[in-house]
Amino acid sequence: MDSTGGSIMDKQRTFTGKTLSLVIPCYNEEDVLPLLTERLENLRNDIDGEVEFVFVDDGSKDKTWDLLSEYTSNKAHADAFRLSRNFGHQTAVSAGLQQTTGDLVAVIDADLQDPPEIIPDMIRKWETGFDVVYAVRKNRKENFILKFCYFLFYRLLKKMANIDVPLDSGDFSLMDKKVVDQINAMPEHNRFIRGMRGWVGFKQTGHEYERDGRAAGKPKYNFKKLLELAMDGMISFSSLPLRIAGWLGVFAALFGFIYLLIELIKMFFFQTPPGGWASTIAIIIFFGGIQLIMLGILGQYVGRIFDEVKNRPHFIISENTREK
Repeated sequence: MDSTGGSIMDKQRTFTGKTLSLVIPCYNEEDVLPLLTERLENLRNDIDGEVEFVFVDDGSKDKTWDLLSEYTSNKAHADAFRLSRNFGHQTAVSAGLQQTTGDLVAVIDADLQDPPEIIPDMIRKWETGFDVVYAVRKNRKENFILKFCYFLFYRLLKKMANIDVPLDSGDFSLMDKKVVDQINAMPEHNRFIRGMRGWVGFKQTGHEYERDGRAAGKPKYNFKKLLELAMDGMISFSSLPLRIAGWLGVFAALFGFIYLLIELIKMFFFQTPPGGWASTIAIIIFFGGIQLIMLGILGQYVGRIFDEVKNRPHFIISENTREK
């Protein structure tokens, strides 16, 4: 079964004569690049078709760009693009997608937690008629806290989003060129690739795999960045936070009305004077907190509107090796 609810595909395709583009965003990955390029070259030899590598250096501060420049200098199948600063992982992926020329496009991180060796299996699923094959993690090598945060995030997003978001599936995926063209045409600045991939539709299916630990180097996603990514996903593809803010307002108004009614009953029927200073302060703090929560939720949406209306470019490429 595929994620669109269909049955086994009856449409057969072949990869023969076609080109696969691999988009690899990189940020301070000098430690892992030698092993990454070795495994990518092995993958290229194992695939019966043309393969191109599109590296995007997202403003690295180490020797990542020097290593990419050296690696791509004598290879017609590999190009590297350097962004003028660190624009963020999702923007770096978007930059790579815009530079691809292949009939199929795979997105994979440079840290080798997602093994490139399973891409041929994903291609075989594409050949059966699927337009998107997203990788589904059966197991993760992160610590318990990160595992729990990921588990909670994907399930919250699936409940909140107005699209079908696969559980435990990141950016690692294989997409048909027509899907990539649609994602490239989407103008928003706050990019959430896995959500955009789901929004465009087409025939999609998952492919399970074991997620490895980092091959080398340090993780680039800390808790703050993961939280920002989660906020982008939830706000970009759901209006539920706004509805929650509205219901909080209704709850606060109802609470205030009931409290006022109780105080009036006590005063007129039991001659009990209204509560004093402590109860007044507690009510003010309660209502003030709810108002701040609602303003914060509204501010997240307004901030994204502010980003969009400025209409600045999503990224700036300062150097590239395609013109070598």
